[in-house]
Amino acid sequence: MYNQFIFRPLYNGLVGIMDLLPWIDVGIAVIIFTVIIKLILYPLSKSALLTQIRMREIEPEAAKIRTQYAGDRQTQALKIMELYKSKGVKPFSGTLLLLLQLPILLSIISVFYKIIPEVQKNLLYPFVLTHLGTLHTTFLGLIDLTHPSLILALITAVAQFLQIKYSFASNMPVKQPEAGGTSMQFAATMNTQMKYLVPILAFVSIYWIIPARFPQASSIIAIYWMTSSLMTFLQELNIRKRHLKV
Repeated sequence: MYNQFIFRPLYNGLVGIMDLLPWIDVGIAVIIFTVIIKLILYPLSKSALLTQIRMREIEPEAAKIRTQYAGDRQTQALKIMELYKSKGVKPFSGTLLLLLQLPILLSIISVFYKIIPEVQKNLLYPFVLTHLGTLHTTFLGLIDLTHPSLILALITAVAQFLQIKYSFASNMPVKQPEAGGTSMQFAATMNTQMKYLVPILAFVSIYWIIPARFPQASSIIAIYWMTSSLMTFLQELNIRKRHLKV
């Protein structure tokens, strides 16, 4: 089921792009492929992001409840769920949407691994009649995509940093409540730490961790990662303009 409904459609999609545009290299094809995937998943991403923002907006009220019922965890949880319900917030929807997207992400990694060094025609649908010869694996004529790239790892880390730094969901000002200030300060500290830890993790993953398991796919995954970060940033800007009016 996984192969038939997730992996093969994604694999054929990427091969189809390269077949339609045979003059482009694999890196450009991955950029186009990533943009298409992000556009398809945009409704899920929008829902999760709006939930995250609304939860942040009501965090001062939630903090007051935690302080008020600090000695009664059961009542505390009940009151917070009542707050979410009254505000129309579904706190677990973001996690559910992430779980739905996880198989797709894992499949995309497998697709990149199996596209190099050559297309595996046994995975193609009959109507995907590829005439591809040797794949163009030199990105923009400069970077060999069949090996780990320090440059791509650095660019991925920078793209991830910028995406987090300018994410309005994590940078929205929240009025500090009289009570519960400690929890808000902790959240702010975590946001600051994530701003630096995630880009470092991205760099380490692209340049060391992924090559250890998928040596021929690490540079392609880097292109996917940086493109995905940029698309996430642009989608957040769109949500800000069209749905939040800020």
